[in-house]
Amino acid sequence: MKTARPTGPLAAVHKYDLLTAMAVAGLNGKTGSQTSMLRLVALITARYNWKLDELTVGQRDIARMWSVDERTVKREIKRLTAIGLLTQLRPGVRGRVAAYRLNQAEVYRQSRPHWEEVGPDFAVRMDMNRHCLDDVTQKVVKVDFRPASRSQHPRDTAWERTSVRLAQTDPDLHRSWFSALAFESFEKGSLRLRASSSFVAKYIMTHHQKRLQKAASLEFGDIDKVDVLF
Repeated sequence: MKTARPTGPLAAVHKYDLLTAMAVAGLNGKTGSQTSMLRLVALITARYNWKLDELTVGQRDIARMWSVDERTVKREIKRLTAIGLLTQLRPGVRGRVAAYRLNQAEVYRQSRPHWEEVGPDFAVRMDMNRHCLDDVTQKVVKVDFRPASRSQHPRDTAWERTSVRLAQTDPDLHRSWFSALAFESFEKGSLRLRASSSFVAKYIMTHHQKRLQKAASLEFGDIDKVDVLF
């Protein structure tokens, strides 16, 4: 699975959400799991290369950070790899440091039972990100320019083109908020969309309504009003 690289305006939110997810998963685990997750959170926070989406730190440096010996580091990295939280990209051979990648999908899976304990807004964001790991984070967004089929209403395709436009303009913002919207109706200059939750609907109307209306107007024509319902 190709994961999302946290870049753009909402990168900090995405990173903090991942770290929060790992922390609460660890806190709700047994003593051994708590220690492993705390070590992983410290390592990711301090040394993860988000741009390259990889972790390349020598065992000696990790041992110093964790206040343990290198044998413990080797055993801990092996455990984190075995449970799927880390994926090895390159082995450490001939003096070269091994490279690992944080498995975001597994972070979501292991932490999901505890999202609501953090808060409803956190749960909504995490659920949307989980569904979008393979979607708009791709470098190329596929657009179908063929005429709408008889079974598909033209307004539906107008919203699909609007969604693609939003994804191309700001992939992170689309992934976090706009991707959860569904077309409801368009009548007399009024566009109605449906969100996955009341929190998402309220947040978009408060913070992103103008951006949404501007993008939709390029596909629907003049829009006097945009409503996001739940």
